[in-house]
Amino acid sequence: MPPPARRSPPSTGAVLRHDPERRGFTSDNCSGAHPEVFSALLLANGGHQGAYGQDGYTARLKDTFRRHFGPAAEVFPVFNGTGANVVALQAVTSRWGAVVCAERAHVNQEEGGGPEHVAGLKLLGIPSTDGKIGPRAVEAVLEASADEHSARPQVLSLTQATELGTCYTPKEVGDLAVCAHAHGLAVHMDGARLANAAASLGVPLSACTAAAGVDILSFGGTKNGLLFGECVVVLDPSRVSGTARLRKRTTQLASKMRFLSVQFEALLGGDLWHRSAARANAMARRLGSLLAQVEGVTVVRPVEVNSVFVIFPGTVPAALSGRYDLRPQEKNGNEVRLMCSFDTTEEDVRAFAAAVARAVDAREKGFRRP
Repeated sequence: MPPPARRSPPSTGAVLRHDPERRGFTSDNCSGAHPEVFSALLLANGGHQGAYGQDGYTARLKDTFRRHFGPAAEVFPVFNGTGANVVALQAVTSRWGAVVCAERAHVNQEEGGGPEHVAGLKLLGIPSTDGKIGPRAVEAVLEASADEHSARPQVLSLTQATELGTCYTPKEVGDLAVCAHAHGLAVHMDGARLANAAASLGVPLSACTAAAGVDILSFGGTKNGLLFGECVVVLDPSRVSGTARLRKRTTQLASKMRFLSVQFEALLGGDLWHRSAARANAMARRLGSLLAQVEGVTVVRPVEVNSVFVIFPGTVPAALSGRYDLRPQEKNGNEVRLMCSFDTTEEDVRAFAAAVARAVDAREKGFRRP
């Protein structure tokens, strides 16, 4: 699977302010846009089109999403992942509602209190195993929130793939959806890396979402090669209300929406979503395999998607800091998360693994000095 071709930037009045050859594993947000996505943006750029979604690309997007998520799917492009989650959660809750989610969920730990501040929602984080929760844990929190002295749980939010790089299987999502629906809760999925999870599981995008009972989805594009943009996807309109107005009220309605929509058409109109996600996953597996061979380095979690969680010997991250930005996970001490992207190459992976091996070797030699 060859990496996407790199292109020289056009001659403009802008000044190049970064090293285009610099590669890293800090985040899958650090890569640029896929060349096929950029070509789509240029295609949409000519002439004038209607604003706020009244354009040909947004009109076509409904059909594109329905091919993947079923005939009931309604799609609402937004700017970013936090915005998608805030809009989606508001669309399935009342003003007194609460959100049940894993303690380690992105919506709970990584969104700066956005759901609480913007939507006024109480987040009820519950313990998870490898980032995943099960029906029993959900039922336990429902029993503890039975009267008016507690915020009323109205939605179960699942992260796919999880913040720890694990995937809910279609059956696991289905079991959780049955539990949630039985107690009157809607089911939301934060699918920032849904494409990676589906590619890893070898299933279509619908298998862990519409077919498993998810009611509303935050579908990720930025981490899978888009320049910017996510989508709120309504999968069961009977459980959702007000999405269009909530998108506007939450400042997520794009005036030049064609530039959001055309990117998703490029991503989902063919197999680009799968090619990009599968490549990122494959490079993560390769990275994990090479790092596991370096003495003193521990790969601490199975590599299921495009993330690798490792523990390096104490001084190694500092030794690599001039070339690579390594950020320990705050909740897990010296554990470091490494992320691969759609454009990560075998060369990138080998270069990093070799740099780690040299840093470990230098550390060992230093310890042997009299």
